[in-house]
Amino acid sequence: MEAFVKTGLHKGVTTIEFFHPQSNSLPGHMLESLAQAIHAAGNDEETKLILLRSFGEKAFCAGASFDELAAIRTKEEGLKFFSGFAHVINAMRICPKLIIGRIHGRCVGGGVGLAAAVDYAIATEEAEVKLSELAVGIGPFVVGPAVERKIGVSAFSQLAIDAQRWRSAEWARKKGLYAELYNSTADMDEAIGRLVYTLMHSSPEAMAELKKICWRGTEHWDKLLVERAAISGRLVLSDFTRNAIESFKKK
Repeated sequence: MEAFVKTGLHKGVTTIEFFHPQSNSLPGHMLESLAQAIHAAGNDEETKLILLRSFGEKAFCAGASFDELAAIRTKEEGLKFFSGFAHVINAMRICPKLIIGRIHGRCVGGGVGLAAAVDYAIATEEAEVKLSELAVGIGPFVVGPAVERKIGVSAFSQLAIDAQRWRSAEWARKKGLYAELYNSTADMDEAIGRLVYTLMHSSPEAMAELKKICWRGTEHWDKLLVERAAISGRLVLSDFTRNAIESFKKK
């Protein structure tokens, strides 16, 4: 199968689904498509709620595309690529509709950022998390504010510093990344269905106002996340990072 970002509207719920054959990693064109899909759903009068999910049964999202990282040759190219994650997170932040995350499998790097940026994440016990950026010579700079907002500075620093260690889905639930955790996708989907039913019978205006309150204090992220993208865009050019990425690609 080829990579895709698909959007579908059913009874007021817009489902945004993405897929990439490399463990649902996210190259630049997919990040752009995701941001556009979120903006479109947020501005759609028929959409009352958004469900973000990925395709398949393994990883939810493996983060940045290593092939694309390896191809970056200038700071400008690096800034453009990492700004893709900034645009997706900011699209989720300013979207006036609540976004539910269906997290069925492992999250790495940018995938943890997506899980943190949804308004309510429901996951399975397979949804382990890892911020692997430091291990390849960069850092979780762009997704950091979203993750820190959800789980706090201490838990974020643990993930960011011990960059090669997986943390369990239960750890993520206890820290606040996941709102609910289930031992099967069937149970997870049933829980999502219950929440969707409840929210579809709630006031859209009240939900929009609630979202504004929940994201209060992040108004400067349009500038902040791009500044963070510039840091990653510079570091990705280092010999350390290039060698580390090539080593990861060979595994």
